[in-house]
Amino acid sequence: MADFQTIRTAGTGARAAQIDEGLRAHMNKVYGLMSVGMLLTAGVAWGVGTTDVLMQALRGADGGMTILGWVVMFLPLIMVFAFGAMINRLSAAAAQLFFYAFAAVMGLSLAWIFQVFTGISIAQTFLITSIAFAGLSLYGYTTKRNLSGMGTFLMMGLIGLIVASIVNIFLGSPALMFAISVIGVLIFAGLTAYDTQSIKNEYLEHAVHGDQEWLAKSAIMGALRLYLDFINLFMFLLQFMGNRE
Repeated sequence: MADFQTIRTAGTGARAAQIDEGLRAHMNKVYGLMSVGMLLTAGVAWGVGTTDVLMQALRGADGGMTILGWVVMFLPLIMVFAFGAMINRLSAAAAQLFFYAFAAVMGLSLAWIFQVFTGISIAQTFLITSIAFAGLSLYGYTTKRNLSGMGTFLMMGLIGLIVASIVNIFLGSPALMFAISVIGVLIFAGLTAYDTQSIKNEYLEHAVHGDQEWLAKSAIMGALRLYLDFINLFMFLLQFMGNRE
């Protein structure tokens, strides 16, 4: 993996300044795209979650999951894998549109939290998640420590977490849900720092080639990675901090 200082000092004067400026612009775009995605998700989740008629289409009058509800639950996961498979064939504009569509679908899948948790506790957890995410991402961006060694461990933990979460949908075990939440917070805290450093280093590795189309799509993929880190960190913290209706 590229080291920022090594690449930076490889150039001199104007070239080093150009790399610094390009990196700042790239990271600003990543965070900007992520923020728009978050606003879409929040808007859709709130709009659907506070409308009983729409929620009944997802959960039914008895509170059980409808067929549409099951589709909405798993559709974001399917879209993430599809996005990764299609990114090389998509234009930057199409990739950005796909990301926004994914964020809207994610809002549908999270609408239920407004039926379960109080609005105040959701807002408080969102604020705490934002502060924690900002600190972790800043650490990943500024640290001189190479975090690449965390990648394999975190991905293995993430796969195990997904499997355990799917199993617990059918088991409904409170003890397993507590363990999943604790592990989930730790994994996505680590992924936030790791992904931020990876996005930064990926830019530095490819910026010298001047491939603007690749850089544009890289910013979208980076926004998706950090978006998923934030959403999952928020959801796992909500299990601890959320006050139920």
